[in-house]
Amino acid sequence: MLHLAHLMDGTDVMVAVYDQDDRLRFANAAFRAAWHIAEEEHPLWPDLMRRNFAARRGTVIAAEDFEAWLRSVTGRRGKTGFRAFETDLHDGRWLWMTETMHADGWMLCVASDITSLRPDERELRQARDMAIKASETDDLTGIASRRFVMSKLDALVKTTSAAPPAPTGQIASVGCIAVLDIDNFKYINDRFGHSIGDAVLKNFAATIQRLVRKTDVLGRVGGEEFVLVLPNTTTWEAEAILSRMLTEVRQSRPVREQASFRYTFSAGLAGARAGDDPADLYRRADLALYAAKMRGRDQIGIDAEGPRATG
Repeated sequence: MLHLAHLMDGTDVMVAVYDQDDRLRFANAAFRAAWHIAEEEHPLWPDLMRRNFAARRGTVIAAEDFEAWLRSVTGRRGKTGFRAFETDLHDGRWLWMTETMHADGWMLCVASDITSLRPDERELRQARDMAIKASETDDLTGIASRRFVMSKLDALVKTTSAAPPAPTGQIASVGCIAVLDIDNFKYINDRFGHSIGDAVLKNFAATIQRLVRKTDVLGRVGGEEFVLVLPNTTTWEAEAILSRMLTEVRQSRPVREQASFRYTFSAGLAGARAGDDPADLYRRADLALYAAKMRGRDQIGIDAEGPRATG
């Protein structure tokens, strides 16, 4: 192991490993130098990006609102088994980066210097990457778009179908989907105006995104409706996560000028099972959401057809 670490420190390729909480657990000398990390440091990735943005070093972040940028990137980071992209550093280097995810949320990051590519090819590839990011991001809230989150729903269903059969008497479930809907949103728009409605949507997305685990995907699918995809999660675990989200949203204050203004949301939860298709799984979560609304809102409805828990 020590020999491997010495080999890593002797290469110009930048290598790092992040854990399920997105905390840096290993980085070779080249990676630490590029992102200005002391040898004894183990920062969280958002904190590393935040401090380098303030110091104008490390990754070039072309955004006036850093927190909005962070929300957008967090919505894509660690959400697929493998991701490749390009990035600029303030020292002038252009890097090709890959992120390889393990099912437990640990991530291997590898970056190579591709600065020597022709400028015209570089511009073309950057334009392509910007177009991809735009298609995967919701314009208003900065979280994942409908297209991106629904692709993760498709992936969850495929994973469920490929999973081994559950023990006798149990129903296999390797993940869940939750449909989230802001309560009385039409009234908020009609009573306070669309600018307040937009503030509520942004606040909701930011509040929920802070509680989303690295392997989960939160996306806005339209209006005041959001979808949360939770891989490798039982309905018991998902219910506990959603309960924390309900509490945080109740305590949030989306409008500074109106400290007393509050809002809530309701959620419908369904566990994926073998034989599901994306439309059926979404339908069951949506029906559970409707039941939660009918019971008085600000609560979680759980699909009665799917698995209640598997572990």
